[in-house]
This record gives sequence, structure tokens and C-alpha cells, in this order.
Amino acid sequence: MTTEHGNGGVSQSDSDRVVIFDTTLRDGEQCPGASMTFEEKLEVAELLDSMGVDIIEAGFPIASQGDFESVQEIARRSKTAVIAGLSRAAFKDIDRCGEAVKVAARPRIHTFISTSPIHMKHKLQMEPEAVLEAVIASVARARNHVEDVEWSAEDGTRTEFEFLCRCVEGAINAGATTINIPDTVGYTTPEEYTELFRKVRETVPNSDKAVFSVHCHNDLGMAVANSLAGLKGGARQIECTINGIGERAGNAALEEIVMAINTRRDVLPYTTGIDATMLTRASKLVAAVTSFPVQYNKAIVGRNAFAHESGIHQDGMLKHTQTYEIMTPESVGVKATSLVMGKHSGRHAFVEKLKELGYDLGDNAFQDAFKRFKDLADRKKHVYDEDIEALVDEGIGAAHDRIKVEALTVIAGTGGPQKATLTLSIDGERHTREATGNGPVDAIFNAIQALVPHQAKLALYQVHAVTEGTDAQAEVSVRLERDGREFSGRGADPDTLTASARAYVHALSKFLAKRDRLHAQAG
Repeated sequence: MTTEHGNGGVSQSDSDRVVIFDTTLRDGEQCPGASMTFEEKLEVAELLDSMGVDIIEAGFPIASQGDFESVQEIARRSKTAVIAGLSRAAFKDIDRCGEAVKVAARPRIHTFISTSPIHMKHKLQMEPEAVLEAVIASVARARNHVEDVEWSAEDGTRTEFEFLCRCVEGAINAGATTINIPDTVGYTTPEEYTELFRKVRETVPNSDKAVFSVHCHNDLGMAVANSLAGLKGGARQIECTINGIGERAGNAALEEIVMAINTRRDVLPYTTGIDATMLTRASKLVAAVTSFPVQYNKAIVGRNAFAHESGIHQDGMLKHTQTYEIMTPESVGVKATSLVMGKHSGRHAFVEKLKELGYDLGDNAFQDAFKRFKDLADRKKHVYDEDIEALVDEGIGAAHDRIKVEALTVIAGTGGPQKATLTLSIDGERHTREATGNGPVDAIFNAIQALVPHQAKLALYQVHAVTEGTDAQAEVSVRLERDGREFSGRGADPDTLTASARAYVHALSKFLAKRDRLHAQAG
């Protein structure tokens, strides 16, 4: 089967081609505290499109007006990728989703309903026959809007086999071009998942008319292994996220899937359309906009993924890199060496360094980044790649903030109380306030509260050093919480207290933007 609109332009006859379906902007954003602003979603979508992602699931249009608008704008701007929106089986959901994605050159509606006994009984409170009717009706409704329809059996790995086959057959007959059997709760094992796809495809008489898809969660740490096992059972689409972010323990990590296929073609004889040299850049961007730092020992994109401290390992690496590295750093966008920049480095060198690190900034963003680089170089003897990435990512994250830190003076010590004098630019106007607190960070946050009164509570405050040494930049993550919603912010500076103020203000700007949108909608 070949369709013009579906499956990322990949023909089902391309038996070794795996379609990469990225759901960072939908399933990934459902991760508590990982919400992104409108501008951040557009930036992530643009990068995903550029790196060769076949299908971008841009959001859940019925969830909110903001989600609808971001899906619609991503659909409007997409160049190559199919743009999908998620929808429950309700006609209102499907129509809203169709409205959001219809402006895309290649739109898709992804509709789903639970099929497992436990979900049907306790979540849906529906009998199996009613669920089957909803499957057929929802797919048919979606086909009224778009030619490319994906149907998912939520909690598919805990669904009774015979009923699953009936639902799959019904969905294909109604017009579904992709069938997803997700491991929604991360319950299955690789052998089971391979066999499930093999049996479904052998049992369902019209299975050859659709592409089968995997969608695995990582509750037992097997999301990537299960996803690859699904390929052995005949699936040819993998649903995944950058850095593996997602609900609970997360989703299968896109970068791990791509590099497993690239590295082990002897046992995984497949291909993808992903430019692997952009994986590290994508990882850093998603970590920055969600304020979810990547664990140091994370496969492929972690800070230590290509680091060697053991003397035995270093000796082996010096003799031959393949003694301890099964892929090159360059293959995932990591430079083998960290070239040091300093206060004498000019604009041209800085431009080249940004290109080398995978950044393509507009003029205003470049001017801001260069100014902050020179400021940092005046305060820090050596400026490493990681320092530049931190300051650029922070600038990208804070570019649209209503509030910015202009000046900060802190008096701290054992005598107490600690005191902070803070100047903020709020909607372009400078305001200064002095506050005390139980420690310098508390004093800073109290000053922010006095300048910008709000009801959000501090849910997370986290600090780590970007590089080694006493002059290392501090990278601070802050998460604010209000009425079950979480807003994350990030700041970087050699001064930990300044980084703390920037991170809090960044998160607060997101909170205020959301509050203002809700007030406007209510009005």
C-alpha cells in the first residue's frame, strides 16, 4: 500500500523502512511539569521536522484553546512531516482535531479508545460491543476530515486477543491507515510484544491494508526493547519522544531507537529517515524548554555517554576508540573535543562555534547570545561548549518572558538575616524591591514575590554545575505549582544566586502567561 498523505510518505512495500512518529509535543508534554509555551512548541516542532521525523504528533486539540492553536500553527508551518493531532473517540474531539490539522500539507487524525477489560469496565464503563461500535464510528468520522487516520487500542497489551483482532479489523474496514497497539502501562515484554504483532497480523484478514505501530511506556524499563521487538513482529512505525519524556516513567526514547537501528543493523535490518547528527541538539532543546535535565548516564545524549574516566578505559580509547565506544560522538552531534572560547573570541568565531553546536539563531537572538557570552567570558577564564549551550538555551527559553532580571545584590553570611535587593524589568518597566529571608535564595524569591504577587508555590529547586571548576556556571531549575498545574523555568550564570533568580522568573513568566490566557478566555 502506498498513500500520498500517510505514513510519512513511506510505502508499506518498503519493508525495512521504519516510520518515526514523535509524540514529544503531546505525550511528552503530559509529563508532570513538562508543559511548554506556544513559542517553545513551535521551536521543537521545527527542529523535529528538520531532523527527518516522519510524523509529529503536535498535541491534543480538544484539551484547550492553547493546544488547538499550537497544533494549528505547527500544521501551518510544517514543511515535510505529517502533522497529527490526538483525539478520543467522541465526535466533538474528532471534529476539533480535524479543524486543527486540516491546514497541514499532510494531516493525520490519531483517534483512540480503551480496549482492555479493566479499562472498559472501570474507565469507560462500556460493554465490548459498544466499544467496537465506537471504534468503527470514530474512524469513519475521522476519514470525513482526512485521508490519513491512525487508530489506537489503548492498553492494547492487556486486551483480550480475540476482541483486539475484531477492533483492528473494524478500524481498517472503516478507513484506518495505521493501527497502533500500544503498551500503555509498560506491562509487556519484548517476546510477548513480538508475538502479539505477529499473531494479530496473521489473524486479521485485512491487516495488509494498514501499517502497524508500536507505542511503549517505560514503567519496567523496557520501552525501547519492546519497541524494537514490535518491528520483528511486523510493525513499521515507532512512536517515541525526545529524551524518553512522558507520563510516569516516560516513553521509548527516539534517540535510543534511532541509534540502536543505526548501530546494530546486523540484528535490526531497518532504516529510518532521521539525521542522527541532530539528536544531541534535539535533546538539549527539549531539556531546556521543559526544564527536565537529562541524566548524566542517559544513553546516546547523556553528558557521560562519551566520557571515560577509568584509567583502563582511557588507555583503551587512546589505542583505539572502538575499544569502548560502539558509535562515534560525531554520529549523534557531539563534538569529540570541547574547544575553549574566551574573552578575546570575536563574532565570527562565536558564529562558527554556534554552527558547530547545532544552533542557527536569528539576528536578535544572536546579538543577545553574543553579549551574554562576552559578559560570561569577562567573568570566567575558560568558556566551554557546555557553557555556551547553557547560555544560549537559557536565552531561547526566556526570550518571550514578560519579566527579566536586571540587577541583583545579596547580603549573606552567618550573622543573618540574609537580604536581597532585586530589580526586575516587568513589561518593559524597571521595578526594585528589597526583601529578607531564611538564606539568600529565600530572600531573592521573597523579593520576586513582593515585585510580582502571585499564588504559585515552589515545587522544585535544583542546582547543578555546567562544567568543572570553582568558576563553573550554575544551571538552576525551578518548578512552580498552582491548582495542579506546574510551570518550569531554567537559568544559568556563574553566580548561583543570579541563576536562581532567572530560573524563578522564567517559571513565573510561564505561570503568568497561562493565567492571563485563562482570564482572557473567561472574559
